[in-house]
Amino acid sequence: MNQQHTKSEEEIKELVDKHSSLIFRIAYCILSNSEDAQDAVQETFLKYITKAPEFNSEEHRKAWLIRVATNISKNMLLFRRKRETVDLSDIENIGINEDDFETFELIMNLPTKYKLVMILYYVEGYLSKEIAEIIGISEDAVRKRLQKGRELLKKEIEKEQSI
Repeated sequence: MNQQHTKSEEEIKELVDKHSSLIFRIAYCILSNSEDAQDAVQETFLKYITKAPEFNSEEHRKAWLIRVATNISKNMLLFRRKRETVDLSDIENIGINEDDFETFELIMNLPTKYKLVMILYYVEGYLSKEIAEIIGISEDAVRKRLQKGRELLKKEIEKEQSI
């Protein structure tokens, strides 16, 4: 499975077209900055071009891309020692449809470990088991983060409604 194969230009273009929005949303979720997220997207696809193994399925490839983008984004966050600030004006430009916009905006104010699982679950539609495999934590940890994320969102909504 660690065996590499040469990817055609057409295959790479198709993959970028198909997954760049998802990868950007994941990176933005972690980095809270569109320029840094774009850098993470580029690094993710560069890593795919240079290192990606053969995949068992398209879902396996997609999960690999998400995992790589997550790791690259976390490394960038640590390296640059950025404070978690979110420029919410950027959200309109990252491919979130209007129905998900308010949810995404609220989720972006959560700590990274909660917002990543919340985005994957509520916006991208992954199951807890799939999220656990993608980000490398237990399924119980995913469920606990979802529960805590929902609690934090509820508090945020109640706070907004009381204003």
